[in-house]
Amino acid sequence: MPAIQLTDRTVILAAGPDARSFLQNIVTTDISALAEGEVRPGALLSPQGKIVFDFVISRAGEDTFRLDCRRDIAEAFLKRLMLYRLRAKVELSLREEALIAVSWDNDSTASQNDSTLLDRRFPEMLGVLRHYGKAVAEECDIGLWHRLRIEHGVAEGGWDYAFGDAFPHDVLFDQNGGVGLAKGCYVGQEVVSRMHHRGTARRRLVIVEGEAPLPAPGMEVTAEGRTIGALGSVSDRIGLAIVRIDRAAEANAAGTPILAGGVKLSLRPPAYARFSLTESGGKEGTA
Repeated sequence: MPAIQLTDRTVILAAGPDARSFLQNIVTTDISALAEGEVRPGALLSPQGKIVFDFVISRAGEDTFRLDCRRDIAEAFLKRLMLYRLRAKVELSLREEALIAVSWDNDSTASQNDSTLLDRRFPEMLGVLRHYGKAVAEECDIGLWHRLRIEHGVAEGGWDYAFGDAFPHDVLFDQNGGVGLAKGCYVGQEVVSRMHHRGTARRRLVIVEGEAPLPAPGMEVTAEGRTIGALGSVSDRIGLAIVRIDRAAEANAAGTPILAGGVKLSLRPPAYARFSLTESGGKEGTA
Protein backbone atom coordinates (compact mmCIF):
# COMPACT_ATOMS: atom_id res chain seq x y z
CA MET A 1 0.00 0.00 0.00
CA PRO A 2 1.93 3.07 -1.19
CA ALA A 3 1.26 6.11 1.04
CA ILE A 4 2.65 9.58 0.37
CA GLN A 5 2.43 12.92 2.20
CA LEU A 6 1.60 15.73 -0.23
CA THR A 7 3.59 18.55 1.37
CA ASP A 8 3.06 20.76 -1.68
CA ARG A 9 -0.71 20.85 -1.07
CA THR A 10 -2.87 22.73 1.42
CA VAL A 11 -6.55 23.34 2.15
CA ILE A 12 -8.95 26.27 1.87
CA LEU A 13 -12.18 25.81 3.81
CA ALA A 14 -15.47 27.37 2.72
CA ALA A 15 -18.01 27.21 5.55
CA GLY A 16 -21.40 28.73 6.21
CA PRO A 17 -25.05 28.55 5.17
CA ASP A 18 -24.24 29.97 1.71
CA ALA A 19 -21.09 27.90 1.09
CA ARG A 20 -22.73 25.50 -1.36
CA SER A 21 -24.45 28.17 -3.45
CA PHE A 22 -21.37 30.42 -3.32
CA LEU A 23 -19.15 27.70 -4.79
CA GLN A 24 -21.82 26.46 -7.21
CA ASN A 25 -21.98 29.93 -8.75
CA ILE A 26 -18.25 30.40 -9.35
CA VAL A 27 -16.39 27.08 -9.84
CA THR A 28 -16.70 24.42 -12.55
CA THR A 29 -17.59 21.47 -10.30
CA ASP A 30 -21.26 20.64 -9.80
CA ILE A 31 -21.34 21.07 -6.03
CA SER A 32 -24.90 19.77 -5.77
CA ALA A 33 -23.70 16.41 -7.14
CA LEU A 34 -20.72 16.15 -4.77
CA ALA A 35 -21.28 13.21 -2.43
CA GLU A 36 -19.82 12.55 0.99
CA GLY A 37 -16.77 10.31 1.02
CA GLU A 38 -15.29 11.52 -2.28
CA VAL A 39 -13.12 14.21 -3.84
CA ARG A 40 -13.72 15.55 -7.33
CA PRO A 41 -11.65 17.89 -9.49
CA GLY A 42 -12.59 21.46 -10.24
CA ALA A 43 -11.32 24.86 -11.26
CA LEU A 44 -11.91 28.56 -10.95
CA LEU A 45 -11.76 30.05 -14.43
CA SER A 46 -11.07 33.44 -15.91
CA PRO A 47 -14.00 35.14 -17.66
CA GLN A 48 -12.33 33.92 -20.87
CA GLY A 49 -12.77 30.32 -19.72
CA LYS A 50 -9.18 29.41 -18.84
CA ILE A 51 -8.09 27.68 -15.64
CA VAL A 52 -6.70 30.19 -13.15
CA PHE A 53 -6.74 27.84 -10.14
CA ASP A 54 -7.45 24.12 -9.90
CA PHE A 55 -8.24 21.91 -6.93
CA VAL A 56 -9.96 18.78 -5.70
CA ILE A 57 -13.03 19.46 -3.60
CA SER A 58 -14.85 17.50 -0.91
CA ARG A 59 -17.46 17.92 1.78
CA ALA A 60 -16.02 18.51 5.26
CA GLY A 61 -19.15 18.60 7.37
CA GLU A 62 -22.48 20.36 7.21
CA ASP A 63 -22.28 23.51 5.06
CA THR A 64 -18.49 23.10 4.82
CA PHE A 65 -16.32 22.33 1.80
CA ARG A 66 -12.63 21.57 1.52
CA LEU A 67 -10.69 22.90 -1.49
CA ASP A 68 -7.39 21.04 -1.73
CA CYS A 69 -4.94 23.03 -3.87
CA ARG A 70 -1.27 23.66 -4.51
CA ARG A 71 0.37 25.38 -1.57
CA ASP A 72 2.17 27.91 -3.77
CA ILE A 73 -1.09 29.28 -5.21
CA ALA A 74 -3.25 29.03 -2.08
CA GLU A 75 -2.99 32.64 -0.91
CA ALA A 76 -3.75 34.01 -4.36
CA PHE A 77 -6.63 31.55 -4.71
CA LEU A 78 -8.07 32.63 -1.35
CA LYS A 79 -7.86 36.30 -2.34
CA ARG A 80 -9.68 35.58 -5.60
CA LEU A 81 -12.42 33.71 -3.76
CA MET A 82 -12.77 36.65 -1.37
CA LEU A 83 -13.46 38.94 -4.33
CA TYR A 84 -16.50 36.85 -5.25
CA ARG A 85 -17.87 36.51 -1.72
CA LEU A 86 -19.70 39.85 -1.60
CA ARG A 87 -22.60 39.42 0.87
CA ALA A 88 -22.66 35.62 0.84
CA LYS A 89 -22.79 34.02 4.29
CA VAL A 90 -19.60 32.02 3.88
CA GLU A 91 -16.31 32.08 5.76
CA LEU A 92 -13.15 31.38 3.78
CA SER A 93 -9.96 30.32 5.54
CA LEU A 94 -6.56 28.94 4.61
CA ARG A 95 -5.47 25.96 6.70
CA GLU A 96 -1.73 26.03 6.07
CA GLU A 97 -1.10 23.39 8.72
CA ALA A 98 -3.33 20.88 6.93
CA LEU A 99 -1.90 17.39 6.46
CA ILE A 100 -2.78 15.77 3.14
CA ALA A 101 -1.78 12.27 2.09
CA VAL A 102 -2.66 9.77 -0.63
CA SER A 103 -2.66 5.99 -0.70
CA TRP A 104 -3.79 3.30 -3.12
CA ASP A 105 -3.86 -0.45 -3.72
CA ASN A 106 -5.29 -1.11 -0.27
CA ASP A 107 -8.37 -2.53 1.37
CA SER A 108 -9.35 0.73 3.09
CA THR A 109 -12.56 2.50 2.16
CA ALA A 110 -13.80 6.04 2.40
CA SER A 111 -14.64 6.95 5.99
CA GLN A 112 -17.72 8.51 7.47
CA ASN A 113 -15.74 11.19 9.30
CA ASP A 114 -14.77 13.17 6.18
CA SER A 115 -11.06 12.40 6.56
CA THR A 116 -10.47 9.48 4.17
CA LEU A 117 -12.04 10.05 0.78
CA LEU A 118 -12.16 8.27 -2.57
CA ASP A 119 -10.43 10.19 -5.39
CA ARG A 120 -12.91 10.08 -8.27
CA ARG A 121 -10.29 11.02 -10.84
CA PHE A 122 -9.07 7.42 -10.77
CA PRO A 123 -10.80 4.10 -11.46
CA GLU A 124 -12.58 2.99 -8.29
CA MET A 125 -10.88 -0.42 -8.43
CA LEU A 126 -7.51 1.25 -7.68
CA GLY A 127 -8.76 2.45 -4.31
CA VAL A 128 -6.99 5.82 -4.53
CA LEU A 129 -7.74 7.57 -1.25
CA ARG A 130 -7.16 11.13 -0.11
CA HIS A 131 -6.44 11.45 3.64
CA TYR A 132 -6.86 14.68 5.60
CA GLY A 133 -5.30 15.27 9.01
CA LYS A 134 -3.18 12.15 8.68
CA ALA A 135 0.61 11.90 8.92
CA VAL A 136 2.18 9.07 6.93
CA ALA A 137 4.38 6.82 9.08
CA GLU A 138 6.33 5.09 6.30
CA GLU A 139 6.34 7.38 3.31
CA CYS A 140 7.05 6.28 -0.25
CA ASP A 141 8.75 8.27 -3.01
CA ILE A 142 6.42 10.98 -4.34
CA GLY A 143 7.52 9.91 -7.82
CA LEU A 144 5.19 6.92 -7.40
CA TRP A 145 2.24 9.29 -7.02
CA HIS A 146 3.13 11.25 -10.13
CA ARG A 147 3.58 8.05 -12.10
CA LEU A 148 0.12 6.91 -10.99
CA ARG A 149 -1.33 10.23 -12.18
CA ILE A 150 0.44 9.85 -15.50
CA GLU A 151 -0.66 6.26 -16.07
CA HIS A 152 -4.30 7.22 -15.54
CA GLY A 153 -4.34 10.58 -17.32
CA VAL A 154 -4.82 12.79 -14.27
CA ALA A 155 -3.45 16.26 -14.99
CA GLU A 156 -2.71 18.92 -12.37
CA GLY A 157 -1.90 22.59 -12.80
CA GLY A 158 1.73 23.55 -12.35
CA TRP A 159 2.82 20.06 -13.37
CA ASP A 160 1.02 19.51 -16.65
CA TYR A 161 -0.16 22.95 -17.69
CA ALA A 162 0.43 26.56 -16.74
CA PHE A 163 -2.32 28.37 -14.87
CA GLY A 164 -4.07 30.81 -17.16
CA ASP A 165 -3.09 28.84 -20.27
CA ALA A 166 -5.47 25.85 -20.45
CA PHE A 167 -9.19 25.45 -20.98
CA PRO A 168 -10.97 22.77 -18.91
CA HIS A 169 -11.48 20.74 -22.10
CA ASP A 170 -7.70 20.71 -22.70
CA VAL A 171 -7.14 18.70 -19.51
CA LEU A 172 -10.33 16.59 -19.79
CA PHE A 173 -12.24 18.24 -16.96
CA ASP A 174 -15.31 17.85 -19.16
CA GLN A 175 -14.79 14.07 -19.08
CA ASN A 176 -13.55 13.36 -15.53
CA GLY A 177 -16.20 15.17 -13.49
CA GLY A 178 -14.33 18.46 -13.19
CA VAL A 179 -17.00 20.41 -15.08
CA GLY A 180 -20.71 20.25 -14.36
CA LEU A 181 -21.95 20.56 -17.93
CA ALA A 182 -25.60 20.65 -16.86
CA LYS A 183 -25.23 23.18 -14.03
CA GLY A 184 -26.06 26.86 -14.25
CA CYS A 185 -23.78 29.84 -14.62
CA TYR A 186 -20.30 30.09 -13.12
CA VAL A 187 -17.25 32.16 -14.02
CA GLY A 188 -16.20 31.33 -17.60
CA GLN A 189 -19.22 29.05 -18.14
CA GLU A 190 -20.28 30.59 -21.46
CA VAL A 191 -16.94 29.76 -23.11
CA VAL A 192 -16.88 26.21 -21.71
CA SER A 193 -20.48 25.55 -22.75
CA ARG A 194 -19.92 26.87 -26.26
CA MET A 195 -16.79 24.75 -26.68
CA HIS A 196 -18.66 21.67 -25.49
CA HIS A 197 -21.80 22.05 -27.59
CA ARG A 198 -19.94 23.04 -30.76
CA GLY A 199 -17.32 20.33 -30.31
CA THR A 200 -14.52 22.84 -30.84
CA ALA A 201 -12.00 21.45 -28.33
CA ARG A 202 -8.81 21.04 -30.36
CA ARG A 203 -6.30 20.38 -27.59
CA ARG A 204 -6.56 17.33 -25.37
CA LEU A 205 -4.56 15.59 -22.66
CA VAL A 206 -2.93 12.34 -23.81
CA ILE A 207 -0.64 9.73 -22.31
CA VAL A 208 2.66 9.45 -24.18
CA GLU A 209 5.18 6.63 -24.18
CA GLY A 210 8.70 7.03 -25.52
CA GLU A 211 11.12 4.60 -27.11
CA ALA A 212 13.67 6.07 -24.67
CA PRO A 213 13.41 8.12 -21.45
CA LEU A 214 11.41 11.27 -22.08
CA PRO A 215 12.92 14.76 -22.00
CA ALA A 216 11.99 17.33 -19.36
CA PRO A 217 8.48 18.74 -18.96
CA GLY A 218 7.78 21.60 -21.33
CA MET A 219 9.54 20.02 -24.30
CA GLU A 220 7.62 20.54 -27.53
CA VAL A 221 5.90 17.57 -29.14
CA THR A 222 6.37 17.72 -32.91
CA ALA A 223 5.44 15.94 -36.15
CA GLU A 224 7.50 16.73 -39.26
CA GLY A 225 8.90 19.77 -37.49
CA ARG A 226 5.46 21.20 -36.70
CA THR A 227 4.60 21.70 -33.04
CA ILE A 228 1.51 19.76 -32.00
CA GLY A 229 1.80 20.09 -28.22
CA ALA A 230 4.07 19.98 -25.17
CA LEU A 231 5.05 17.52 -22.47
CA GLY A 232 3.78 17.82 -18.92
CA SER A 233 4.72 15.39 -16.15
CA VAL A 234 7.18 12.64 -17.09
CA SER A 235 8.33 9.44 -15.39
CA ASP A 236 11.08 7.68 -17.30
CA ARG A 237 9.45 6.61 -20.60
CA ILE A 238 5.87 7.62 -19.83
CA GLY A 239 4.36 11.07 -19.52
CA LEU A 240 1.44 13.39 -20.12
CA ALA A 241 1.12 15.90 -22.92
CA ILE A 242 -1.48 18.34 -24.16
CA VAL A 243 -1.64 18.08 -27.95
CA ARG A 244 -3.65 19.23 -30.92
CA ILE A 245 -5.68 16.09 -31.53
CA ASP A 246 -6.33 16.95 -35.18
CA ARG A 247 -2.60 17.20 -35.89
CA ALA A 248 -1.82 14.07 -33.87
CA ALA A 249 -4.49 12.13 -35.77
CA GLU A 250 -3.13 13.36 -39.11
CA ALA A 251 0.39 12.28 -38.13
CA ASN A 252 -0.86 8.85 -37.06
CA ALA A 253 -2.83 8.41 -40.29
CA ALA A 254 0.20 9.36 -42.40
CA GLY A 255 2.62 7.26 -40.36
CA THR A 256 4.58 10.39 -39.46
CA PRO A 257 6.80 10.00 -36.36
CA ILE A 258 5.75 12.09 -33.37
CA LEU A 259 8.75 13.28 -31.38
CA ALA A 260 9.76 15.08 -28.19
CA GLY A 261 13.41 16.13 -28.05
CA GLY A 262 14.31 13.46 -30.58
CA VAL A 263 12.51 10.67 -28.69
CA LYS A 264 9.86 8.88 -30.75
CA LEU A 265 6.48 8.82 -29.02
CA SER A 266 3.27 6.85 -29.12
CA LEU A 267 0.16 8.69 -27.96
CA ARG A 268 -3.08 7.38 -26.50
CA PRO A 269 -6.08 8.92 -24.75
CA PRO A 270 -6.66 8.00 -21.08
CA ALA A 271 -9.00 5.04 -20.62
CA TYR A 272 -11.90 7.28 -19.55
CA ALA A 273 -11.55 9.72 -22.46
CA ARG A 274 -14.11 10.04 -25.23
CA PHE A 275 -11.97 10.99 -28.20
CA SER A 276 -9.84 9.15 -30.73
CA LEU A 277 -6.42 9.75 -32.27
CA THR A 278 -6.95 7.26 -35.08
CA GLU A 279 -8.95 9.40 -37.47
CA SER A 280 -8.01 12.65 -39.16
CA GLY A 281 -9.36 15.49 -37.10
CA GLY A 282 -9.20 13.63 -33.79
CA LYS A 283 -12.75 12.34 -33.56
CA GLU A 284 -14.74 13.13 -30.42
CA GLY A 285 -17.00 10.48 -28.94
CA THR A 286 -20.34 11.06 -27.33
CA ALA A 287 -20.91 11.71 -23.66
